[in-house]
Amino acid sequence: MGKNPFIIEVNHVSKRFEDGKYALNDVSLQVKKGEFVTILGPSGCGKTTLLRCIAGFQVASSGDILLKGEDVTKTPPYERPVNTVFQKYALFPHLNVFNNVAFGLKLKKIAPDVIKKKVRRALKMANMTGYEERKVDTLSGGQQQRVAIARAIVNEPEVLLLDEPLSALDLKMRHDMQIELKELHEKLGITFIYVTHDQEEALTLSDRVVVMNEGKIKQIGTPTDIYNEPQNCFVADFIGESNILSGRMIRDRKVQFLGLEFDCIDEGFGEDVPVDVVIRPEDIYLWKVESQKSKVESDKGPDAASQADLDEEDRVPKGKFTKWYGTVQSCIFKGVHYEMRVLTPDGYEFLIQDYHEFLPGTEVGMLVKPEDIQIVKKEHYIYNYFDGEITKNGKVRFIDAEWEVMPQQIEGFEPGEKVQVRVPFRSIDLQDYEEEGTLSGEVHFILYKGNHYHLTIRTDEGHDIYVNTNDVWDDGDRVGIVIPAKEILISKADN
Repeated sequence: MGKNPFIIEVNHVSKRFEDGKYALNDVSLQVKKGEFVTILGPSGCGKTTLLRCIAGFQVASSGDILLKGEDVTKTPPYERPVNTVFQKYALFPHLNVFNNVAFGLKLKKIAPDVIKKKVRRALKMANMTGYEERKVDTLSGGQQQRVAIARAIVNEPEVLLLDEPLSALDLKMRHDMQIELKELHEKLGITFIYVTHDQEEALTLSDRVVVMNEGKIKQIGTPTDIYNEPQNCFVADFIGESNILSGRMIRDRKVQFLGLEFDCIDEGFGEDVPVDVVIRPEDIYLWKVESQKSKVESDKGPDAASQADLDEEDRVPKGKFTKWYGTVQSCIFKGVHYEMRVLTPDGYEFLIQDYHEFLPGTEVGMLVKPEDIQIVKKEHYIYNYFDGEITKNGKVRFIDAEWEVMPQQIEGFEPGEKVQVRVPFRSIDLQDYEEEGTLSGEVHFILYKGNHYHLTIRTDEGHDIYVNTNDVWDDGDRVGIVIPAKEILISKADN
């Protein structure tokens, strides 16, 4: 039997609180010895809960956690071969730097000469040599962070857990500490599990990134894989900037969006299947055209436009590419590149990053290489589906409310009969005032799809409703929910 390559194994772990809500929902993760793994996600996604379960500060409701092959799910923190660096450093203000770092060693009753040697070595690794006698409250934030790291590594743990340790630092100091942490990881050779909500930090530091949302792992991969090959729209939207559009997979290596057909490299999605299309802003080639109108009228397919248009700029690739056109709406210099928003005649907006400046009002052509078009499975189609029941008063009850419905929709159904309810995303009206809706809820997630917003509305009872709208809402907005009677479609419930 071969040696277990994993130092940490999280197997189907869930953490459920007293109110019935899940902080972790069937999470599984395996970490190899010496890896730098970052758990990344927005606030409330479960990343810190996962770290605390590994550390032993919280106990999983179900599932198990193994360290070096041994089940430690219910083992107290002090018996686990891990140390944790917290967001708030928890240093002892009455002790100097040396005694803060030595605190854990003294509890273990290690000989004073050994303690002195270990503390000096840890401070050297943390670039804090010469600060032994300083009071910790006289140190800067970055210096306190180094002391907290030294205190953790002095115990020579096999796993170092770091819970958003750089979030309290300013931008420059955070970047400096990222480099130091990466170097420290290489020196120590131990396993780092790092929690952050900062995408750049995760991509900079990690061997692998674990992207979480709402208590679930959405994708695990190398920083390159996570950025270049997102597996779903949440990852594509959360990691960096993206243009996300609704499309249709025609067949392998051929996708349709913007009313045009594009070559791509993706396979295995099936034929004539709705998909989402992800294009990074830096992957769209941009060039100036003389007349957008004439180009739109003449370009009826991928081979119709003159190749000479592309040859005018050496940076534009040569070959047969599907092209589309638009007008620059805004152009902002970002220090390294220009960031532009380009609007097509059909009302689709694209975010594009380019080293060349294209001023607002410039008519431009655009193309993307097949390998830069990323196809992901649609998580939601055009309908919300709910389990419902016909009421005695000729209405239908679903998502904890009674709704008016067109009489012809419930013909043939008896009161009390279970039904399936379909509501198109586009048919749901959101009101500024909660009391104006049959239900109330909160804007929970916003995804811009080029020419509309796709929203997740979470009702006060915990149901998710998907809405397509052209109205602009902010994450966290309270809304009233209205579903017109004519938009509620009823069918027999699946047995």
